[in-house]
Amino acid sequence: MKITSHMLIATGALAALSGAAAAQSVTYENTVKKLVAERCAGCHFSAKGAPSMAEFQKDKAGWTKKFKGPKMDDYDSVIVMVKGSDAGALMRRLDDGKNTKDGKPGNMYNYLGKDDGERAERLQKVKQWVGSWSLKRRNELSAAELKAITAPEK
Repeated sequence: MKITSHMLIATGALAALSGAAAAQSVTYENTVKKLVAERCAGCHFSAKGAPSMAEFQKDKAGWTKKFKGPKMDDYDSVIVMVKGSDAGALMRRLDDGKNTKDGKPGNMYNYLGKDDGERAERLQKVKQWVGSWSLKRRNELSAAELKAITAPEK
């Protein structure tokens, strides 16, 4: 009898932990979408004049002069820069410099927040969402490395 009740308690505790972990998982919908809207919309949303990735690729210098980057107003647009045709671009731009040879943060790192603490906290959330943080470009990533980049939508 005692063994059974201990097993039930242990099973219940594991289920609660699993439920808590699932509730805390970071997805595009529950975390990243809001962050992108708060911190990136001015330069990366269609309504603010941001180009599609194809338009941006045709005239990077021109768009950069206008302080506009490829649109990021939906999951499909963001995922292109995470594990799509421009894989790793989001990671390279948001990295805090701890993953680079020269220690310099990416050109968008400062836009993650108003101070170091806020930037570090938000970067951690984005890293959690991505699943496998890599600064490599698409053609440098192995199939296993691409698969490790999870970036769930929901």
